[in-house]
Amino acid sequence: MICSTLRRVGHVHIYLVRKASGVSKGHHQQTVGSRPAASEFAARGASGNVLELLGKSYPQDNYSNLSRKVLSRVGRNLHNQQHHPLWLIKERVKEHFYQQYVGRFGTPLFSVYDDLSPVVTTWQNFDSLLIPADHPSRKKGDNYYVNGTHMLRAHTSAHQWDLLRAGLDAFLVVGDVYRRDQIDSQHYPVFHQLEGVRLFSKHELFTGIKDGESLQLFEQSSRSAYKQETHTMEATKLLEFDLKQTLTRLVTHLFGDGLDIRWVDCYFPFTHPSFEMEINFHGEWLEVLGCGVMEQQLVNSAGAQDQIGWAFGLGLERLAMILYDIPDIRLFWSEDERFLKQFRVSDINQKVKFQPLSKYPAVINDISFWLPSENYTENDFYDLVRTIGGDLVEKVELIDKFEHPKTTKLNLGAGRCSYLEHQDFTFPGHTRQATATESPTATWRGPCPRERSGVSTRLCRRLPCSCWVWRADFDGTAWTRLQPLGTSGFVREKRILFVG
Repeated sequence: MICSTLRRVGHVHIYLVRKASGVSKGHHQQTVGSRPAASEFAARGASGNVLELLGKSYPQDNYSNLSRKVLSRVGRNLHNQQHHPLWLIKERVKEHFYQQYVGRFGTPLFSVYDDLSPVVTTWQNFDSLLIPADHPSRKKGDNYYVNGTHMLRAHTSAHQWDLLRAGLDAFLVVGDVYRRDQIDSQHYPVFHQLEGVRLFSKHELFTGIKDGESLQLFEQSSRSAYKQETHTMEATKLLEFDLKQTLTRLVTHLFGDGLDIRWVDCYFPFTHPSFEMEINFHGEWLEVLGCGVMEQQLVNSAGAQDQIGWAFGLGLERLAMILYDIPDIRLFWSEDERFLKQFRVSDINQKVKFQPLSKYPAVINDISFWLPSENYTENDFYDLVRTIGGDLVEKVELIDKFEHPKTTKLNLGAGRCSYLEHQDFTFPGHTRQATATESPTATWRGPCPRERSGVSTRLCRRLPCSCWVWRADFDGTAWTRLQPLGTSGFVREKRILFVG
């Protein structure tokens, strides 16, 4: 990991690879029942110190860290776009729960909420779920904050307390969630979760159990690895059995019979005991969801003191990539007809195998830069790359570090030593190689850092030297843009890709 308190040179690989041709067009389709796309508001950006998002205004402060890239995704609601692969997964899960769990009057036991606003309070996202104030999941470097009191939800669990407070005891929540993360084919700053919650009264849990009338939900004892201090062992084991049976039926519905399943003990702040489900799919064990017995303190605070319950959460992209053999998470944002038409099926349970859109291989480019001495996280750079490079960039990988042996202070407004080895790259999703005029490239001139101080000799090991000096605008929180400085010293002209 990069140490943010030292002046280092981060040397990373940037992979420019295939994607569907519509991914980065910025067009947002508003679906029936969905909120207006954020791009309608975000196109204006923050007006003064106020950000307009989904029809509401939010004051900005030093916690605000939303990037243009992320704002352009708010309101897209891929899970509600008919025949989108994420919509197919959502509908299959809904169908299963509607058919398998029916209430007293023949209506579905579980209600579904798939259009709740992704803008929540920090209390909803953290405090309502008993996440401690010093928990690392609250870090600004890992979340997208609108301001100090509001944020883009990091999980659909942010709505759990409100729905319990409203008197619901069985529900599914589906929506887009936002986390600052690394850049590779498995991670994206926006993805989609499906959350399930069910509460049981004493009568509901013990009905059909021998001598069930004598069993109790609650007791005062000590917490162990197997149960909470307020739950009886009988209630915990029955709840755990019902939870695992429910989820086993669900994944069997999705993947078919004969599936090998195993449960792994884990930790979540809002459930205990907690588990992860792994399935053996094509000879490989894959984690597909997390679950557990809900913390009674959470249930009590929402007004359901006489009930206990379980909760689970799964990622729609994770399931879709496994089920449909989709290799890259960025493809879910594609508007390329060649991608979307593969999922227009008459039956949501029909098997689909994704067919690649391009035959061209990935292209690797290198870039290096000086780090600021403070207020830096790796996710700052990932956000910058995603904002400038868009969905062309599949992966950013740290391959080298360099600490200046002499410099004790770094001027954040000064030039940063950067180089980017040029290669023609493929427009993802296209059927031919991009030409020079089509590639988003530019010709810059810049001084070679080798000729200035010799400090960057290590970075210039690929001769002839291909280095440029760049200027970065750093506002103390994140980089806003990069631009090349003027020419001086040893000058070599070379066409390079400007990814930020």
